[in-house]
This record gives sequence, structure tokens and C-alpha cells, in this order.
Amino acid sequence: MVSAREVRMTIDRRAFLAAAGAAATQGISERARAARLPPAGAESRFLEVDGLRLHFVTLGAGPAVVLLHGWPQTWFAWAATMERLARRFTVIAPDLRGVGLSDRPPSGYDKRRIAEDIAALIDRAAGGRAYVVGHDMGGKAAFMLALLHPEKVARLVLVDCLVPGTENMDARRGGAWHYGFHMAREIPELLTKGRERDYIAAQIRAWSFREDAVSAAAIDEFARHYATPGGMTAGFEYYRALPEDARSVAALADRRLDMPVLAIAGRHGVGERLAEALRPKARALSSIIVEESGHFVADEAPEVFWREAERFLSA
Repeated sequence: MVSAREVRMTIDRRAFLAAAGAAATQGISERARAARLPPAGAESRFLEVDGLRLHFVTLGAGPAVVLLHGWPQTWFAWAATMERLARRFTVIAPDLRGVGLSDRPPSGYDKRRIAEDIAALIDRAAGGRAYVVGHDMGGKAAFMLALLHPEKVARLVLVDCLVPGTENMDARRGGAWHYGFHMAREIPELLTKGRERDYIAAQIRAWSFREDAVSAAAIDEFARHYATPGGMTAGFEYYRALPEDARSVAALADRRLDMPVLAIAGRHGVGERLAEALRPKARALSSIIVEESGHFVADEAPEVFWREAERFLSA
């Protein structure tokens, strides 16, 4: 449960709207204000993990479901999913370290470290065991968490991500160009400075089959966090840690995923590659390919995603 050291902030929607209205006088757009409004009844909280202040939003009642976002997003990527799942579950969506309102340390962006952050969150906010859903970088962290702390993961859902070590990071051999760009030191920060929203929007559109599925308001919300000092660096550090992530998974090659696992991928995202990588590791694997979707399945095909996630988590 939540410890006394945690800061709990129950969101008063009227106060929130009043604050947003004041912000508008400073030039913040209507859509940006709308994006910041959490689901009705949601609570924003903080807990301290090894000196790191981790922010998370929670909604609903019932068994705990932890939702882990990817890059270039924040907890807000799950806002609509939280409203749907909160009918049956207590839904917990953190800002991963370095992102959103969570602290931004200079190191610790390897997925093993992120997994330990989430293990502490599950211990202190979910009673020690939860269903875990992870997308993109959050999916890599969820996979690592399930290997390291299987007792904390009742069921695992991985959403359009690649298992660490299976990425093709060589653009000369068909890999995605952004891996090398994001992993370079200082250069991506230099070239995206002052254009953070433009870059984030371009990346999201490029990875989407339905290019308008992630709203402009959501992109505004993501960008306002990444555009703060060190925000883009924290995002790029998730990529710079990928070689270390691959070594960590290799060192755990003898471990298997004993909990039920669901892989959901977009046909125009990672496709079959996620399930193919999981088959040797997962003892009980289900796989779904969403035909009319790219990388952002929860946004591009929300009804399909919600239905399949609910069905799997409720089994």
C-alpha cells in the first residue's frame, strides 16, 4: 500500500480547470489545457524509490493493473485506457523515471533499473502483485520486470514492443534509422532543441498507420514535458541503454515467463516479431495482430485493444 512518505494529491477538477484557465492567459492553447485534464476521479501521487520521486496516476477499484508508457509519451498516453479498465480494476499509470513529473536523474535508464522502480511501485501502491501492461520502452521494462520479479506479475501484456536484444539497430541492414540517431551523444539534443514538439509529432506520425490517432492535444501534453530542461536527454537515454538491456536479457537466458502473457502488436508496427521473440520464453503465450494499426495500438485501435486486454486480464 502507499507509505507515509508518499505525497498524495487528489485532483479537484474544478480547481484544475481554474488553474488551466489562468494558464491560458500565458498563451497556453485550449487543446493543451484539455490534454492535461486527467480522467474523472483520478488521483495523482508520488512515492520515493531509492531517492527518486516517482509520479503516478491511479483510478478505479479492483485488482491492480500497472500501465507502462513508452517514448515519446507520459502516463497520459493511457488516459482513455484507464477510464475503460477502471470499471473492473485499480489502474496505476506511472511516469517512468526522467519523464513527466517523475524525477530526472542523470543515469538509471536501463530497463533493469526501470523494472526495479516498477517493482517498488507494485509493492507500495498495488499490494505486491499486479497485472502489468507495457508499450514500447515500457514494454521492455515490463518484460525485464517479469524475468526479475515473476512473483509481482500476475499477468503480462506487451504492446507493440521488441524484446531487448532483438532490435535491428543497423539502418544499413534494414533497421530503423532513429536508433542510431537517438543513441548518439548530444547530437539529437542539439538538433531537436526548440523543436521538441515538431520532432515528437513527426515520430508519432511516422510510426502510426492511422496518422491522426494520437491527438494534437496529447502530443502537446507529451511535448511540454520533454521540452523542459533535460527532458529530451532522458528520452534518448532509454535508447542509449539498449546495448546494456540486451546484455541483461542475455544474462537471464535461463529464465522463463511462467505467468500468462499476451502480445498485442500492430500489423504495421512490430507485427509478428514480438510473439516470435516471446515463444521460447513464455510458457502460456497468446498473440494478437491488429491489422489496421501501427505502433500506437491503444490509440489506433482502442476498442480492439480494450476488449482484448480486458478479456485477458479478467480470465
